[in-house]
Amino acid sequence: MLRLLRRSPRGTAHLRLAAALLAFVVSLGVTVPGAGASEPLQDANVKLLSLKVNGKGEALFTYRKSDGALRRVLAWGALNARAPSAEIPQVRFKWDYAGGWGKYRNGRYWKGFRNRCSPYDGPPLAMLVAACKAPNGTYWTVQAWQRRLPLLGFDPWLPQHTNWELHIAHWSGELPKLEVYPNWTYGGRWQGVFGRYSYLGDPIFGFGSNAKGVPKDKYGRNLYIDTLNSAYGPGWKRESGILTHRGTGTFCHSFVPQRPFVGYPSQEMRPSANGERYRVTAGGPGVTPVMQVELAGLNKAELQRDAEFDSVFDQVMAGDRICAGER
Repeated sequence: MLRLLRRSPRGTAHLRLAAALLAFVVSLGVTVPGAGASEPLQDANVKLLSLKVNGKGEALFTYRKSDGALRRVLAWGALNARAPSAEIPQVRFKWDYAGGWGKYRNGRYWKGFRNRCSPYDGPPLAMLVAACKAPNGTYWTVQAWQRRLPLLGFDPWLPQHTNWELHIAHWSGELPKLEVYPNWTYGGRWQGVFGRYSYLGDPIFGFGSNAKGVPKDKYGRNLYIDTLNSAYGPGWKRESGILTHRGTGTFCHSFVPQRPFVGYPSQEMRPSANGERYRVTAGGPGVTPVMQVELAGLNKAELQRDAEFDSVFDQVMAGDRICAGER
């Protein structure tokens, strides 16, 4: 796992990979699709050396790729997020992976980059590895996330499954709001979770997805659900990846037996994987941070609270016809 080493007086963050992560590093940097996530760097499994921000709204990330090559990347041009719109594109960073050559035709631009970022004083964020406060009061943050783990509790079998992505955010003001609640579903037979994802009061959703549930636009967001100490085995296991629903930003999931997807190592039915705890993680809308919520699983004694959970469900999930059967 990436961890913070030290921070200079000007807010430059220096980081390294811990031994546990090094065991999984692949030999080449991998281009990672941004669909369903926030804004990850193009390369995975990197050693982040520094984050700097100048007074022009640019951030400079210096890191070493898994093949040893040093890379300096500029990001600029985006802040926070727009409410979903079928006509106006979501905000996105502009990137220069040549340290200034792409934007200024100056391959030595990074050498004169004046860091003016001060220490981070914003709210806690999950998976945070580097952060600082820009001169204009906005925040730049870097979060490390294993987004591509296989679903249904399978152990990774492809190199990209264990990729650590660095997700970049530039934001100010309120963070996205990820609400997650437990529930008994299908007459109390199974456990589930439901919730709502919103930003500044607007639901977070996209306008289409492919057959695998990957958003076709930059508004759509996948949520990734993990379960702790379940029938899949000890520790955290990835259970599912689902979309927020169009128009409402709501979502639901039941921990029921499921058949593995085509291409998985086995096609045997997977068990119901309700766990001691659940964790839901989602890329922020636009260029806002990755959000994560953790909550306790239910026990049999809490079956008597079903009416209470249903009342919350009715309030949060109003207008969501897709999840009506999981009340």
